[in-house]
Amino acid sequence: MSHCLNPHCSRPQNSTSANYCIRCGFKLLLGDRYRAVEAIARGGFGRTFLAVDEYKPSRPQCVIKQFFPYIQSDRTPEQAQELFRREAIQLEQLGHHPQIPALLAHFEQANYQYLVQEFIDGRNLLQELSRTGVFSEFQVWQLLNDLLPVLQFIHSQQVIHRDVKPQNIIRRRADQRYVLVDFGAAKSITADLSMTGTSIGSPEFVAPEQAIGKAAYASDLYSLGVSCIYLLTQVRPADLFDTEEGTWVWRQHLTVPVSGALSKILNKLLQGPTKFRYQSATEVLNDLNAPAIVRAIELSTGEAGTAPVVSRPSRGVPDPLVENFFQTTAMPLATSVEPEAVQDQIWTCKYKLTGHTSWVRSVAIHPDGNLLASGSGDKTVKLWNLETGELLHTIAAHSSWVRAIATSPNGQTLASCSNDKTVKLWDWQSGELLQTLEGHTDWVRSVAFSPDGYLLASSSQDKSIRIWRVATGETLKVLTGHRHWVTAIGFQPEKPQSREKYATLRQEFGRTIVSGSRDRTIRIWNEETGKVRLILEGHTAPVNAIALAPNGKTLASCSDDTTIKLWDLDTGSLLHTLTNHEGAVNSVAISSDGKTLVSGSHDRTVKLWNLETATLLHTATHASWVWSVAISPNGSAIASGCWDGTVSIWVNTGLLD
Repeated sequence: MSHCLNPHCSRPQNSTSANYCIRCGFKLLLGDRYRAVEAIARGGFGRTFLAVDEYKPSRPQCVIKQFFPYIQSDRTPEQAQELFRREAIQLEQLGHHPQIPALLAHFEQANYQYLVQEFIDGRNLLQELSRTGVFSEFQVWQLLNDLLPVLQFIHSQQVIHRDVKPQNIIRRRADQRYVLVDFGAAKSITADLSMTGTSIGSPEFVAPEQAIGKAAYASDLYSLGVSCIYLLTQVRPADLFDTEEGTWVWRQHLTVPVSGALSKILNKLLQGPTKFRYQSATEVLNDLNAPAIVRAIELSTGEAGTAPVVSRPSRGVPDPLVENFFQTTAMPLATSVEPEAVQDQIWTCKYKLTGHTSWVRSVAIHPDGNLLASGSGDKTVKLWNLETGELLHTIAAHSSWVRAIATSPNGQTLASCSNDKTVKLWDWQSGELLQTLEGHTDWVRSVAFSPDGYLLASSSQDKSIRIWRVATGETLKVLTGHRHWVTAIGFQPEKPQSREKYATLRQEFGRTIVSGSRDRTIRIWNEETGKVRLILEGHTAPVNAIALAPNGKTLASCSDDTTIKLWDLDTGSLLHTLTNHEGAVNSVAISSDGKTLVSGSHDRTVKLWNLETATLLHTATHASWVWSVAISPNGSAIASGCWDGTVSIWVNTGLLD
């Protein structure tokens, strides 16, 4: 069916093949490309339609937003047109974030203005609430951890959403992540925040200052807090507020009590005076992921594992928070299960390392197998003794999140990259800063050393790959070609031949670099020429990480589409697709003997696979999302970094009889 875009049409339904409305003659194709098929929302400023893109053979779904002409406005048509153009540019910039719908096009047609955006397949949280009932404490904790970085991002772009509510938060079906939609009320901050503007937003969810036209960044945090207590109680916000006392009374409406730790955070989000409220999403995340609060929430919700440990580990991290915690209760460790396959090994969690105050995005094990490095959203890199779990150094590494870390082949240098757009090189043993590499213009997502350790590659949200000379820190080459953020990078390992022969081949043909991107492709580059040799396509969602087998022949890639794909690096042919994960797969690693693949996922599991047969060997379950994995050189230990700020050390304790 085609739906007429004329707001005054009395019979808007038309056949799928029609080009003009049979009732009013209005043109049905927007920009000769987008066809509205169903009206899904209407407000004072316009309407929203589900649509299809007829330009593409698959006719993918998209969303059309139609804005009504400015009526009784002091703006001239030219001013209104310029404002619309600026708003479209703003949405285009915001749409680069993976949890904000991408802007596909903007139009003016028949005196109406239109935006075409990516369609997010999933249910909004109001629909989820109606379907499954009140949210658990752990679900709210996950929601805050997933959505606060999105607010952090839009605020960094000087934008206030101004309409955060359950209807505008969608759980995406593909990876179960939360997506913030409907930026129709968003405001770009180009002047003093104290200046009064228009009051916009859903009344029950807006902050007091926003209601009088003085929205601030903290206004979005207030609306998020109101959304959370609504999800916990399924009671209208108006009925959760005591107008006589001027306070929220949401806890008395809970069917299941929540921890004091989460209550404290929500109550601070709900403060009326902005000076008593959280001022930034970062502040909330820091409190939310403080180790003591994380463990309190885990204990109160029973989400920390199915078999709590009843005695303290004999060795661990000398962390005062842990010491105090053990005075009252034992800390539950992640447990190992094997629902999909019969395991032939026993892997157990030896340590759960605490100390980071935010999610652990990356882990790396020293080539000697005795040290572990972890990089976190708390802006630090921590160095640990892998055998004892002792914390050796904490490096205040960057001014923003540490996205990824990598170790040099000789074990002397550790590289880290960050949202602060830099790459830094550190001494593995002392934690001393050796160099800061600058040149990227957006967040740096991944780093990798060449097999000989002479070069370092970094990939960024600026869609580029930079090749650096490690000794001098100079940029040797910039590779471009990806259409979206470059999220993963790696060098092809030396093939099993003499080093002298490899050096000769490298001089003749150059090194091979592999990159993965949010454009869903993997590119294989010749470092010397900067040209792409192969483009691998097959993932249906962004590529998150890659790993290359030591023999230089097999490539593993993982994606938000919940799969891991194994490729022949020489021919680019797809060898296997591993589908046992139930959430986005964030990290993969391959053992030094090339026999075992390890993966970490949003489904809270670490999985071990036989790389040769592409079969699942073992599944270990975590308390929260797994962001990063690494395997020791001898294959006897696995490290996994989690959303809850912990690192789990898994050891192979033998074979089953």
